[in-house]
Amino acid sequence: MQPTERMRPSRKERARDDAAVVGSEMTEAKRRAVTWMDVIWLMFLAGLALLPPVKEIHKQEILLAFGLMQLAEGWLVRRIPRRGPAYIVLIKIGLATLLIGHTGEISINSSYYPIYLLPVITAAEYFGPWATLAWTTLASAAYCSYLYPALNPEILEFEITPESYFELAIRVLFFFLAAMVVNRYVVESRRQTKRYQELAETLAETNRRLEQAQAEARRSERLAALGQMSAGLAHEIRNPLGVIKGSAEMLTQKLGESNPLASELAGYISSETNRLSALVTRFLDFARPLHADLTPQDITSVLDRALNDVAKACKDAAVRVERDYAPNLPPVALDESLCEQAFVNIVQNAYDAMGANGGLLRVKVGKSRVAARDGNNTGGVEVRIEDTGPGIPAELREQIFNPFVTTKKSGVGLGLSIVSKIMDGHHASIRIEAAGAPASGGAAIGASFVMFFPAASEKAAFDEPAHLVIS
Repeated sequence: MQPTERMRPSRKERARDDAAVVGSEMTEAKRRAVTWMDVIWLMFLAGLALLPPVKEIHKQEILLAFGLMQLAEGWLVRRIPRRGPAYIVLIKIGLATLLIGHTGEISINSSYYPIYLLPVITAAEYFGPWATLAWTTLASAAYCSYLYPALNPEILEFEITPESYFELAIRVLFFFLAAMVVNRYVVESRRQTKRYQELAETLAETNRRLEQAQAEARRSERLAALGQMSAGLAHEIRNPLGVIKGSAEMLTQKLGESNPLASELAGYISSETNRLSALVTRFLDFARPLHADLTPQDITSVLDRALNDVAKACKDAAVRVERDYAPNLPPVALDESLCEQAFVNIVQNAYDAMGANGGLLRVKVGKSRVAARDGNNTGGVEVRIEDTGPGIPAELREQIFNPFVTTKKSGVGLGLSIVSKIMDGHHASIRIEAAGAPASGGAAIGASFVMFFPAASEKAAFDEPAHLVIS
């Protein structure tokens, strides 16, 4: 018979102090059909049926009931997970007691007394040590109950010698010995199973983190190679652009009003050159290492400056800003200018996404905790910036921080890559969520940028600023 988990809510707690049965996988492992172990059980019971007294019909019926009970045990435990094991043990104790009563002239002397090992071992499989002792005591009491008719002269004339008492004590003690041996094996086996499960979970989590680290390493290698290429191209392009721009300005000065068409064309050349120069500057910002001086600061002040800068640059935008800052936020180790640059980029993207029709920009800052790679929880500050624009498609949310990935028609796709680079340099994290869904259902609207900054340690407040090079 295979061990099976009981479904009591307190099982795991009792397993920790060695007083209960554990191992949730054992319930699933319990047979759902007749197995070869059941066949062996039935063969042993059939063997008992062929032994004297063969013609005792009650004995054969009780052995048949034992066989049916064995086959239905797993089903009963699944149907009644909390009380099922107790019912099984009680039924087996009752059947064993009946069998003893029908297999001996004097029941207490029946050769079938080891049948009590069936309920005793069943209890050892399902219950903890103390419960197993209680069930074994009940089985022993049921067996010893046949002493009453043996000692009562009105029922049966029988004398029990001291040697017979010793024999009875030996039998009962063997019940307890078998129960404890089986229970110890079952509990230890399930302990080992639990350890293996925990080890497997730890290994799976380690493998997941390793795959994530490998993916991040590959991404960093690609970004590094792309950055080097971008820097080389940007330097090669910037020099000709300077010549073109200077030539266009000199041409405009010389032509003046004598040739309006040529002056207008020269102005186009100059303006487009400025646009290309700004684009080259963004390439260089993406490629060059960023120098960060991390000092513990209040992140809300940096965020407010970014919001004000974008609001001044987009005076005509019909955007309403809602701020929700939690009190008593811990200081965050950050580089003021780089974080402001990251916030400006995200807020500017929100303004652009909402367009001329405007919308609502929600900025929420609060305390938060996230799981670190070492398995511990890290406290810090979460910044959530939500807009009511069209949102970012779900299939682009994982790639949106890669270079040259953008949802803008005229965008280059480097802004969020630089933001991600800045966040990595601050040991922070950033992700994108859908801000909400329309009332009629369908695609989600709005984008929500969620950033987490780990809180600065108390010691960092008295140290010199940490200088980091973010490559």
